Amino acid sequence: QVQLVESGGGLVQPGGSLRLSCVLTGTIFSISTMGWYRQAPGKQRELVAAITSTEHISYTDSVKGRFTISRDNAKNTVYLQMNSLKPEDTAVYLCNAARSGWWVYWGQGTQVTVST
Repeated sequence: QVQLVESGGGLVQPGGSLRLSCVLTGTIFSISTMGWYRQAPGKQRELVAAITSTEHISYTDSVKGRFTISRDNAKNTVYLQMNSLKPEDTAVYLCNAARSGWWVYWGQGTQVTVST
């Protein structure tokens, strides 16, 4: 059974940094596209960053230059390094593992709050 478990969220001041981690249990990590999404209250879920099995990377415009996604296939883990955080980055961040036409799995999410 595939499970995704996120960690690393918390409360941080504007301008601060956090690193999120997502561990996948199962055998599909290396052939999945891994993504980080976020959902703020009253807003639609949005894709923040994604990294394919061949390490092609994409970011939503609002985080370019501030966030970095990476993966470690040996540890079945995907990371999201978040720097220069802003209050508008406040959201629940969710990890996603997908292979088009085959599977989509979601984690439970980790709260990130950027506030003074």
